[in-house]
Amino acid sequence: MGSIPITRSIFPERRVPTRRFAFQARRPDGGMKLAILSRNGSLYSTRRLVEAARARGHSVRVLDPLRCYMRIAPGGFAMHYKGRPVSGYDAVIPRIGTSITRYGTAVLRQFELMGSYSPNPSDAILRARDKLRTHQILAAQGIDLPTTVFGDNPDDTQDLLSLLGPPPHVIKLTEGTQGAGVMLAEKASASRAVVEALRGLYANFVVQEFVAEAGGSDLRCLVVGDRVVAAMRRQAPEGEFRSNLHRGGQASAAEASPEERAVAVRSARALGLGVAGVDLVASARGPLVLEVNSTPGLEGVEGACGVDVAGAIIDYVAEKSKKNQ
Repeated sequence: MGSIPITRSIFPERRVPTRRFAFQARRPDGGMKLAILSRNGSLYSTRRLVEAARARGHSVRVLDPLRCYMRIAPGGFAMHYKGRPVSGYDAVIPRIGTSITRYGTAVLRQFELMGSYSPNPSDAILRARDKLRTHQILAAQGIDLPTTVFGDNPDDTQDLLSLLGPPPHVIKLTEGTQGAGVMLAEKASASRAVVEALRGLYANFVVQEFVAEAGGSDLRCLVVGDRVVAAMRRQAPEGEFRSNLHRGGQASAAEASPEERAVAVRSARALGLGVAGVDLVASARGPLVLEVNSTPGLEGVEGACGVDVAGAIIDYVAEKSKKNQ
């Protein structure tokens, strides 16, 4: 592959012109017929995947999942898109936002039932979107993460927090993204107040230990298949504990340690994801998993690391879809 000149941008997913990557275009034997499920084809990650697929000789189409509709019958799964039949796709790459998780995964499942391969199956996306379920699955596999507690009844709040230990506590909505719905309570009284407020809103949340030694920094590992293809260090701005780029965090290229790579790959595999952004935080007891993202943005990591992540994803999907045929 040729050189990959990149402007070092760390901004969140935006509608921007696709950067020019220097590809050594090649047409594999029998290129894929590929669909990308995305609400907006102009988003950076979607455009990069399209560009990488076409450079490799694959046929690719962006489909808005909300314009896909389905016929479901024994032996008769069918899909239409804007009035026309959709079929025969070797593979589908989902770029499904959290606001359309339920419908988007139903569309993806329909493609799966029609014989299409997906690196991130519908059930795996549903597992990853639920933070509580993710933590339970990872802990069952012996993968370390910040100690987490969860409960429902207000009468149990005091004992619930005692199971976690002294503050600070991090309180997270179980379906939040990009740092939204994540709060830091520095006193026990503040933890109780936030928990009671969220229960009053019938919100689903977990409470976790605060890993102070991380210093507001985490490591995003981009997992494709059985390897970490790129890693970036994200540092929270002064006065902020969340390092998400959407929250003003700064990104820089990083070299993940062998232990961090192994934890990231194990985490993605435990959830059934072939492509994932795994967020790790350094602690006195080793790397801890903060989150596993089934639809990681590519702009930040490609800009910070200078790695053709989109190309790595397309190559992985092409290899796997051949084996699926």
